[in-house]
Amino acid sequence: MVQMKSVIRIGVISDTHGLLRPEAIEFLRGSDYIIHAGDVGASEILDKLADIAPLTAVRGNVDKDEWAQKLPESEVLEIGGVSIYVLHDLTQLDLKPKAAGFAVVVSGHSHVPKQELRDGVLYFNAGSAGPRRFKLPVSIGKLILENGRAKGEILPLLITDH
Repeated sequence: MVQMKSVIRIGVISDTHGLLRPEAIEFLRGSDYIIHAGDVGASEILDKLADIAPLTAVRGNVDKDEWAQKLPESEVLEIGGVSIYVLHDLTQLDLKPKAAGFAVVVSGHSHVPKQELRDGVLYFNAGSAGPRRFKLPVSIGKLILENGRAKGEILPLLITDH
C-alpha cells in the first residue's frame, strides 16, 4: 500500500520569459510538484524544472516557438484530493471554476503576484519569476495541500538586479 503524504508542496512559477533564476531553482527544490503558468520563453527551463519535480506547464502568449506548441493552453490537475485548473491568462478563463469542481485556479500573465478566495475557489498568481518589469516584484509561489484543502504563499525573490 502506498502511503500518501499528508502535506503536498507545489511550487508555482510563471512568466520566466527565458530566465530561470538560481533563486527560483533554490526555492523550488523540495517541491513535490511544480506548475509553470506560462510565458516560459525557453524549453531548457522546462527541462531544469522537470529535474526538480514532476512538472505541468501551460503555454503563454509569448510561447510561440515549435517546442511550445506541444504545451496545452490549459491543464487540469488532481493532486492530493485537490482539483486545480491551470491557464496563463485569467481573462481567458472560459468556465465557472466552482461549478466545474475546481478548488484552485493557477494563472500568470499579469506579472502581479496575487491570491484571493472567490466563491470558495483560490485564485493564485505567483507573479513573474523572470526579468523584472516596471516596478513589479520578482516573485514565486507555492501551494500547500493538506487534507484536501489548498493554501497559497507568495514569496518575493531576493535578487541583486534592479
